[in-house]
Amino acid sequence: MITGEKMHKWAADLFNINRSITGPGVRETLVFLSNLIKGLQIKSVASGTKVFDWTVPDEWEIREAFIEDKYGNRIVDFKNNNLHIVGYSVAVDQYMELDELQKYLHSLPEQSDAIPYVTSYYSKSWGFCLTHNQRESLESGKYRVYIDSTISPGVLNYGELIIPGDSKEEVLLSTYICHPSMANNELSGPVVTAALSQWLLSLKKRRYTYRIIFIPETIGSITYLSKNLDYMKENVIAGFVITCIGDNRTYSFLPSRKGGTLADRAALHCLKNSVKKFNEYSYLDRGSDERQYCSPGVDLPVCSIMRSKYDTYPEYHTSLDNLSFISPEGLKGGYDILKKTIRIIEVNDYYKNIFYCEPQLGKRGLYPNLSIKGGSADDLKNLMNLLAYADGEIDLIDLANIINVDIIDLHPIVEKLIDSELIEKVC
Repeated sequence: MITGEKMHKWAADLFNINRSITGPGVRETLVFLSNLIKGLQIKSVASGTKVFDWTVPDEWEIREAFIEDKYGNRIVDFKNNNLHIVGYSVAVDQYMELDELQKYLHSLPEQSDAIPYVTSYYSKSWGFCLTHNQRESLESGKYRVYIDSTISPGVLNYGELIIPGDSKEEVLLSTYICHPSMANNELSGPVVTAALSQWLLSLKKRRYTYRIIFIPETIGSITYLSKNLDYMKENVIAGFVITCIGDNRTYSFLPSRKGGTLADRAALHCLKNSVKKFNEYSYLDRGSDERQYCSPGVDLPVCSIMRSKYDTYPEYHTSLDNLSFISPEGLKGGYDILKKTIRIIEVNDYYKNIFYCEPQLGKRGLYPNLSIKGGSADDLKNLMNLLAYADGEIDLIDLANIINVDIIDLHPIVEKLIDSELIEKVC
């Protein structure tokens, strides 16, 4: 039984792990997820591996980092919040005056009580992040800066789960595990994806195969595509980047680059029939791994359903994106929307009316009272409209859109018409 409280507890358990694009935090996160998801495999790719125009970076590990004032007081300590350190900071142990130290400090004057999230993955650097209020309170004098870290050859890790279905055609679910302590932008994606994995594994029958991956953002998707692109281009029929899905604000939709794919149409149909309003963005507003999945030559049919889209909410990439920003209700709502979108893809198909003109419904017990739960005039209208448009040339999503009915409500009528031998599936 998937509940919002359970997903929020998973997020809380993962929150303090220091994740980056490589390193022990990624592995610890994947081990946690593997205990939730039967069959999740943890894989690795060696540093230095060429992946398209990129190279898998060396692995970063950090053990301790702090700034001490002249009295030995630790005014910034990585142990208190892992956002305090710039990601991939090199080792440092030196004393410097405040004026010099300021060059290595990062804060947000417009959000004076927030610690910013800053990284330097691909160039050797170091730095500390702190609230602007704290930075403004620093007194002149000498400070000790200490970072105990290593950047050395290692591996990039990711998690992969393949859930087989009746068809080798696949639905891709991709989420990322590379940010430190942020709840919506980081952990909402993995915990909702874990919940969806549990649900899919519980199904006795699945039409499609599901490829579910937990990867470092950008370099992870590039690496994964470099190993699997040919097969994915042939078999992936729909895909979703799962991120920023745990808060209580308005839902958001970001389309694939080309738009109009099965994933786009299923997501839009779900949102239009499930929520009062949502924000619809352009692919020009992209910012996550859809940049790789939809890039020219790759062209996978991948889009995103989110709550507050990344880079649009003030808490984004700061310490304010914490466990209080996401909620059990927000996580459950995001899970339910994605689950319904997957169900839409599972039931979508092409159907054709077997008879010329309208069939005689009365002799089949379909007129005037339908033999389905909640039979009503609306049911009869939907049945007749379905028959009117079932020409084998439009799929059920488009048909449902035309007659203005939720496809999930329409599917039982489809099954009734198939049982009555009035329509047939078009292969």
